Amino acid sequence: MNILDPQGPIAAANKTILIDSIAIMLAIVVPTIIAIFVFAFWFRKSNARAIYWPDWEYSGRLELVVWSIPALTIILLGGVAWIGSHQLDPARPVDGTGGGITIEVVSLDWKWLFIYPDQRVAAVNTLTVPIGAPLHFRLTSASVMSVFFIPQLGSMIYTMNGMVTKLELRADTVGDFQGLSAHFNGDGFPDMLFDVHVVSQTDFDSWASTTARGDKALDADVYRNELLKQSVPKDKPAYKLTDPLLFHDIATQKIPPGPGPELQGAAKEASNAR
Repeated sequence: MNILDPQGPIAAANKTILIDSIAIMLAIVVPTIIAIFVFAFWFRKSNARAIYWPDWEYSGRLELVVWSIPALTIILLGGVAWIGSHQLDPARPVDGTGGGITIEVVSLDWKWLFIYPDQRVAAVNTLTVPIGAPLHFRLTSASVMSVFFIPQLGSMIYTMNGMVTKLELRADTVGDFQGLSAHFNGDGFPDMLFDVHVVSQTDFDSWASTTARGDKALDADVYRNELLKQSVPKDKPAYKLTDPLLFHDIATQKIPPGPGPELQGAAKEASNAR
């Protein structure tokens, strides 16, 4: 999960903003650190050439330097952040090959559900995508708020109960990567990881067709009885999707959300007392 090893255009742009921001901030940090040591050395007690000037109180040239450099730095840093935030708007379309893949994402306690409505398949804690294709994510939460993040593809974004957020990504390298929840959401948070498999279009079509002919089916009943329960799954099952409106029903709360993480010990007793 190396953010400095981007495998897509969004992550590459994020890396550029990060490096540019650090470089701009170093324009203040490095001279300040150097000045600390220079002043300490020059004005040491044993230096007879250092001028003792107790009545000094103002220097226009010094004030110009002290205020102009930080002001210019803030202007540059703000410009980089402002331009980058608009260019990397999560909902802004990303160019790629083909018509793209729509992926509906549901964050649960403590697992991720990925639904492919066009392919009529779904998977838990495994995201499989074709290389070079625009990835159209629609995300919601079936419990507390979480953050969807694939460091090498870029742009973390919140998933919220009763709300759908959008994210556009693209993967440019075939390989296996890691995604995670970047927001604490209960006991199972450390294990709320998912695998990202970037494959060729042919391999993706093969995976989707094979999964669609599988024995496991996902509908509202399976979702309620199995996936909605709080757990860290040991396996990563894939399903054929028999309910095309499942994501819609979850996002609109037609299917009630999960209970969320439970309070434990003294915190639970205090809550009951209130």
